[in-house]
Amino acid sequence: MAVKEISIGDIGARAAAADEEFKGDEMVINMGPSHPATHGVLRLKVEVNGETVKACDPIIGYLHRGDEKIAENMTYNQFIPYTDRLDYIGPIHNNVTFAIAVERLAKLEVPPRCQAIRVICCELARLQSHLLGAGVYGMDTGALTVFMYTFTQREKLYTLMEQLTGARFTTSYTRIGGLARDIPEGWLGHVRKVVDEMEPVLDEIDALLSRNRIFYDRTVGVGVITKEDAIAYGLTGPCLRASGVPLDLRKDKPYCGYEQYDFDVPIGTNGDSYDRWLVRLEEMRQSIRIIKQAIDKMPDGPFYAEEAKKIFAPPKKKILTSMEELIQNFMIVTEGPQMPPGEVYFEAENPKGALGFYIVSRGGGVPYRLKIRSPSFCNLSIVPKIMPGHMIADIPVILGSLDFVMGECDR
Repeated sequence: MAVKEISIGDIGARAAAADEEFKGDEMVINMGPSHPATHGVLRLKVEVNGETVKACDPIIGYLHRGDEKIAENMTYNQFIPYTDRLDYIGPIHNNVTFAIAVERLAKLEVPPRCQAIRVICCELARLQSHLLGAGVYGMDTGALTVFMYTFTQREKLYTLMEQLTGARFTTSYTRIGGLARDIPEGWLGHVRKVVDEMEPVLDEIDALLSRNRIFYDRTVGVGVITKEDAIAYGLTGPCLRASGVPLDLRKDKPYCGYEQYDFDVPIGTNGDSYDRWLVRLEEMRQSIRIIKQAIDKMPDGPFYAEEAKKIFAPPKKKILTSMEELIQNFMIVTEGPQMPPGEVYFEAENPKGALGFYIVSRGGGVPYRLKIRSPSFCNLSIVPKIMPGHMIADIPVILGSLDFVMGECDR
């Protein structure tokens, strides 16, 4: 019996036909809103063809609390605890940003000691945020060990916050015109010890992941954001800098005395998930550098603006011994810090990007209108642009590299 010859071309044609027969129709799947890979209550509507993503739309609103409208119905100080709940990964930074916005409305300058303490708090919040982001990003890519390293260090930062504010997580430490209290004795020494111990741990994390072949292959060239797209979509923070845009508000529009500190702004070249990882890793090293300088330069003096009698409550000792201070405290608590009419917009370099507060005042202790520019919301808007063409397994990698927080997206 003669054997029929089959060419390589015939085999390829038959395989292609079989693939077409069994590929099926395109599907629409839902990822979230309750899913560990979405980093919060985010729903992704994903159109797939096999394992390939054709379209991806982020759907938000599952955590919406109406913070902006709440702010218009309470005094400026009363709203500070709500700012903790925006980027709740590094909450004390939100306190500081909101307080500075209101102080600029009042044309009030806080003393140098208050500014230095706020800088330390903001950089500790940046470390808190990036440590958690790095740990969960390791898990997103299949590496559990890094999370153990990062959360051990983050636990030490919780302890520092508890020593300073009395709360570990949602601190509500800042006040309009100053701080709730001065730093306790010996606290700066504890801060220096923690950040000194953290530096070699960051090197270990770098060695564990940055040169890990699996992590490298899963992140390099994945979720590329060009410089032009990053600017067009309003990205800020590490997501913007990883795409090669050297914008850091601490350098370009310094506040809180940041111009006094020497630090570098890490910039990426490719704008992929790997670059975003490297930028955040280096930012942690720079935050430690800033904290050490702030400790060394810590000035003496008051921790609040003493001249702002209608804005900052007097010390408790004076309230209990002087009728004038008692009345002053009563007015601030019941009516709020008294602001002049006007409007102001201020944004600071939050761990996620540019966090901004736009405030309209008609005078008095309650804002007439308040609008929050949340960096996570803007950074998340790039998802429909960069997700198509990737595999389903790439979705957690890309989402993790954006490092958003849904409390800030939904507000």
